[in-house]
Amino acid sequence: MELNLDSEVLKAYGFTKVNTIITPIGTGLINRTYLLSPVSEENKFILQNINTSVFKHPQNIASNLKLIANYLATKYPAYLFIKPISTFGGEEMAFINGEYWRLLPYISHTVSLEVLNEPQQAYEAARQFGKLSRLLADFDTNTLQETIPKFHDLSLRVDQFENALKLAPTELKIIAKQQIEDATSQKHLLDYFNSFSHREDFPDRVMHHDTKISNVLLDAKTFKGVCVIDLDTIMQGKFISDLGDMMRTYLCAFSENETDLSKINIRLPHFEAMIKGYLSEMKSILTETEKKLILFSGKYIIYMQALRFLTDFLNGNTYYPINYPTQNLDRAKNQFKLLHELSVNEKELQDIIESNL
Repeated sequence: MELNLDSEVLKAYGFTKVNTIITPIGTGLINRTYLLSPVSEENKFILQNINTSVFKHPQNIASNLKLIANYLATKYPAYLFIKPISTFGGEEMAFINGEYWRLLPYISHTVSLEVLNEPQQAYEAARQFGKLSRLLADFDTNTLQETIPKFHDLSLRVDQFENALKLAPTELKIIAKQQIEDATSQKHLLDYFNSFSHREDFPDRVMHHDTKISNVLLDAKTFKGVCVIDLDTIMQGKFISDLGDMMRTYLCAFSENETDLSKINIRLPHFEAMIKGYLSEMKSILTETEKKLILFSGKYIIYMQALRFLTDFLNGNTYYPINYPTQNLDRAKNQFKLLHELSVNEKELQDIIESNL
């Protein structure tokens, strides 16, 4: 496979196409990622091109990672935080021909999973995300920059949905009639969040914001958690961003692209394992208000994602890639079903939470 990789990018880090084996890796849709295997040494590296259509200010990412890496190196030097390797010129990133690149160490003898199968995997992943937030509990979140502005701002997503609804063609509104009713009927979730959002015991924390299973490295043999990766979205936020995203992506065996809604069910063993893993790290620092909002975190993030899919459908599918015209509507149906499952199983889920607090 011919790689369109500028040799100046490699040169910025002391490599050439002659002395390095370059292999595209990963299934992420945002950044282009390569594995660099220098011929003359055992160490390997990850080279990434930052997608500036999504991350419009890559310097914000670099600034956040540098601040956090320095903090952790001082306070918790044993913690494995994957920070970028500086260029030969001492820069956090290489800027070559209008593109931003970064080099990261490759962590050998680890795996990242695309699909979460076993409850123990949910436990290990949730524990790793919780551990990072716990270690950064005293970090000054005001020093961090937004890398994607208002990424988990439900108020923004409600406004975007309502604007899309006003402008959408009648035929789309007819097709999406039930999902529009679902979206409107769940708006109380935003009101509930707003009733807590400015309370002192609902603090801003350092959050990853993208806690899918593939963003954790596990030991290749034991499958124990090793560290968190893909740190582009690490920034200030509420704890519900991380835990809610775990609920959205860990609890059902099928992704948002599943169209058979009878398959959209909650795996209780996975929920319990996730809660155990997260609270094993975070229980000691969560406030009473945060503990009260643990299950709500899943409702918040799932509702927000349902809104985003529905909004994109009403807007004519301008954001999420699709394979057929109604895919974003189907994704919205999927997420509303998952939100429903969270509600109908609420007592059992809340009992699991209470038993781990």
